[in-house]
Amino acid sequence: MCDDKLSRILHGKTLSPGWGEGQVFVYRDILARLDEFYDIDDAYVEDELKRLDLALVRISDDLSVLAGRVEKEIDAQLSGVFHAHLAMVQDPSLRTELEEEIKKELVSAGTAVRTVFRRWERRFRSMEAEVARHKGDDMRDLARRLVSALGGVRAHALADIPRGSVLVANRLLPSDTVFLARNTAAAALLEVGGKGSHAALFAREIGLPCVAGLPGLLDTVSESSFALVDADESQAIIDPTAKQREGFRAKGKQREQALAQACVRAREPAVTASGKRIAVLANVGDVEDTRIAVENGTDGVGLYRLEQTYLGRQKPPSMTQLLVEMQQTLQPAEGLPVYVRLLDVGADKPLPFVEMPREGNPSLGQRGIRFLWKYPELLHTQLDALIQLSLNHDLHILVPMVTLPRDMRAVKEALREAAARVRTSDLPKLGAMIETPAAALAAPEMLKHADFLSFGTNDLTQYLFAADRENTAVDSYSDDTHDIIFRLISMVHGDVPDAQLSVCGELAGRTEATSRLVECGITSLSVVPLSIPAVKEAVRNCGR
Repeated sequence: MCDDKLSRILHGKTLSPGWGEGQVFVYRDILARLDEFYDIDDAYVEDELKRLDLALVRISDDLSVLAGRVEKEIDAQLSGVFHAHLAMVQDPSLRTELEEEIKKELVSAGTAVRTVFRRWERRFRSMEAEVARHKGDDMRDLARRLVSALGGVRAHALADIPRGSVLVANRLLPSDTVFLARNTAAAALLEVGGKGSHAALFAREIGLPCVAGLPGLLDTVSESSFALVDADESQAIIDPTAKQREGFRAKGKQREQALAQACVRAREPAVTASGKRIAVLANVGDVEDTRIAVENGTDGVGLYRLEQTYLGRQKPPSMTQLLVEMQQTLQPAEGLPVYVRLLDVGADKPLPFVEMPREGNPSLGQRGIRFLWKYPELLHTQLDALIQLSLNHDLHILVPMVTLPRDMRAVKEALREAAARVRTSDLPKLGAMIETPAAALAAPEMLKHADFLSFGTNDLTQYLFAADRENTAVDSYSDDTHDIIFRLISMVHGDVPDAQLSVCGELAGRTEATSRLVECGITSLSVVPLSIPAVKEAVRNCGR
């Protein structure tokens, strides 16, 4: 059907792996299409303010519902994005600035929203910290929501996307990606997008193949086009020939067959050709994740984040609330080892009930255990709940953002105190997250206070290469498959050859890296639930 057109191969960068094909669906920003931008007379100022207030209430309600849905259906940590949006909308200073714009410039509420939010977007995008620049996307997302609400539009602009389409857009904003989780697009092609953006994180979480870095795409692709997207290879073919479609589908069929074979053996242990057993565990966010992981043959829960219980709350959970939520989430994994990570937040992932520090570079600031030292009551609540959890689970505790051995020594002492409060001498296993070069170099000293080490390769990569993983300008340096990463892991193994070493970053799920990780001394891998069969099969192929 495309042979009468000129086939084009586009090369970009992968935001989310996978492959898909379909008719192109071109998505253009609603801010350029709604008739909400006009001047007004003095007599209509109050009317516009009433429209504005009604729209603010409407999207506040929508955001509350959306945050809850994301927490339940996708990832509790990512729901924090929409809780942050809700906080922005409810900020009185925003309402004041919009009112001033309407009154001073005599413009419609829609025009005021566009002007004020563009002003804020420019401010964020001009900031040095990339995490702040990504807030420019948040401002654009909120502006679009407000303008839509002012225009009486409640349905998302992607409501009409046909199932199986390839989405073509300038960029994806967080709410776009969440909507796509319910409407199964085959893939997405973007003009702009970074690996660390909220949209990229959502895309990877919902399994949407996505290629970005395709400037001018909207000007050259129409809805009459057909696209083949191979995000694994960071490319797309627009209006492919019959031969190209045939080759793409043959390759996809091979991948599907390999996956089907892996699923048949998913519940079997993952053992290399030389007889080495590698544990393949799951990253989970809720009870549904845990259920899917067990169905896919997981050897346990390798990473359970506590952020989902804290983000979006107006006050911190009690020990009982935290314990109950963990028990519910982990119930399908009863009898399996469980690894729970202590709360990992900072200035880039704010909590509404504490005064978060203002930091120019949150990645280098009070994150993880550093943050918990500042708020020890939060740490003590978690440890008390985890001690209780350990009475009925094979529990392992992960300590995030460890830098020096003293961090682990202090946590170990705090864990002993928590155990004493419930009159038990049995301590859960304690592990240090290796996310900084300093922690890697101090591995022997870390193990004086820890039972195992876990490489968080997402953060380790950015700190090792001094390349912010959210900064698109240094994407070429932020490569978690670079030889240097494996050399560092191998060095740690050489320093502590008998230690249990795991990987729980995105690198753990990359089957092309499995054999190298095993060679470097890794004994367990924690991946998203649906990747378990493929990773187990990759382990079995090690040494063949």
